Amino acid sequence: MIPRRSLPLRACLHALLLWLLAAPAAAQQCVAGFPEIYGDLFADAQRALPDAKAMVDAIPNAAPAAIAAEYAQRRDEPGFDLRAFVGERFELPRPAGGGYRTRPRDNVVRHIDRLWRELERQPRPGDARSSLLPLPQPYIVPGGRYDEIYYWDSYFTMLGLERSGRHDLVRGMVANFAAMIDRYGHVPNGNRTYYLSRSQPPFFASMVNLLAAHEGQQALATYLPQLEREYAFWMDGADALAPGEAHRRVVRLRDGTLLNRYWDDCDTPRDESYVMDVATAAASARPAAEVYRNLRAGAESGWDFSSRWLADGEGLHTIRTIDIVPPDLNSLLYSLEAALSEAYLVSGQPERADALRERADMRAEAIRRVLWDGELGAFVDYLWREARSTGELTLATVYPLYFGVADDTQATRVAATLRDRLLQRHGLATTTRRSGEQWDLPNGWAPLQWLAIRGLDRYGERELAADVAGRWIRRNLQVFGEQRKLVEKYDVTGDAAADGGEYPLQDGFGWTNGVLRALIALYPDAAREP
Repeated sequence: MIPRRSLPLRACLHALLLWLLAAPAAAQQCVAGFPEIYGDLFADAQRALPDAKAMVDAIPNAAPAAIAAEYAQRRDEPGFDLRAFVGERFELPRPAGGGYRTRPRDNVVRHIDRLWRELERQPRPGDARSSLLPLPQPYIVPGGRYDEIYYWDSYFTMLGLERSGRHDLVRGMVANFAAMIDRYGHVPNGNRTYYLSRSQPPFFASMVNLLAAHEGQQALATYLPQLEREYAFWMDGADALAPGEAHRRVVRLRDGTLLNRYWDDCDTPRDESYVMDVATAAASARPAAEVYRNLRAGAESGWDFSSRWLADGEGLHTIRTIDIVPPDLNSLLYSLEAALSEAYLVSGQPERADALRERADMRAEAIRRVLWDGELGAFVDYLWREARSTGELTLATVYPLYFGVADDTQATRVAATLRDRLLQRHGLATTTRRSGEQWDLPNGWAPLQWLAIRGLDRYGERELAADVAGRWIRRNLQVFGEQRKLVEKYDVTGDAAADGGEYPLQDGFGWTNGVLRALIALYPDAAREP
């Protein structure tokens, strides 16, 4: 039986937001979520609805305690229809952009440019009945079941917005992320209350650099306070950490090397996937809280979920995200340190600039030393407790190329490994395993294709970069020609639709649109090939 709270949702969310505004980022804890607010109704409704996420995005039309009490009274009535009850007591979410139909003669570029307007959301006052967190500027949502912003998605969306002439949206979205850092001490996974306990891959520095490329280096100085606070969030506890220990998102290896991992400040089931997480924990012999923490940390990684996080490579109940030091996260934090150094320089603080440059250089050396697997010819996940590589090849290996961390020899080896082991008919595979999780074979994802293509190009591997770009562009165009839409992910091995994971394939789709729009500008010939 799930314990029930009598507090109305308005009061619950109001208390949550007041607590978050008052609490320092380093001391965040978890507060009661939707299962406590709605009692048995919450889990039962998640099982009954086509999408479990709908319950945390739904807006109740009465006090939650009253709805929960009515459910408890009526649930055993003959012929009681739970889905109808939920539909009457809640305003359920609709797919973002679900009503959009492209014009018959529009090519994919015009389709993307028009679709931005369907996925654009305007600022509006906060609604205490809703889990949606208000933002001060317009923004783009991914589409489908995702009618809120997502942290790392947004960077790849911005790449396309720039090509579509929507720099106004890029500027506004950077301001939104800065506002969330100011309010919550970090960028949440997305602008929903149930995402506040975790972040996502920290691309804020990349967003500010994108803005600076258009408006000048002063943009770095403008957002220096938020860059500092973002860094403080990810590095909380580092100064007091002894060798062989970890705290929140920082890990100090036995030799004193300081690196980072993914984490979540809660060890309870994710509200948006409550029923699934409870089932996953039940399948494990480990303490349930340990499984929940690792599932949440996997969600913070953006790769939710992948065999890279699984001890046996197959079963989600073996997830061990917090035991892993990943090359993608640490490359992003190298980028953040480098951006901070440049921001201090622009702001007339050369001593601080030198200090952050030194930190960035130390991290880059650690990535090249600790996270490099010479046998695989790739950057790999590192099990910090066991002081060894996982030995699993994943497309996360391209991050040190994208951010300029790899040395030339490593970059050449990575290119060969990609060509020999991950290159598929329609682009690069995410891993070499078919686990049934969505961040594994046979799926390919737009953000990883972009990072690989630009990383390869950065190190002079232009032929392979163009080859990957051409394969990915052609597959996107093929599906668009057949279905007149772009989707969240693609099967890069064949002609089937991508699948796997916790939910069906989504239309839209923010980062696919953004990356394709940017790639067509860089590789126009590939878009013209049959």
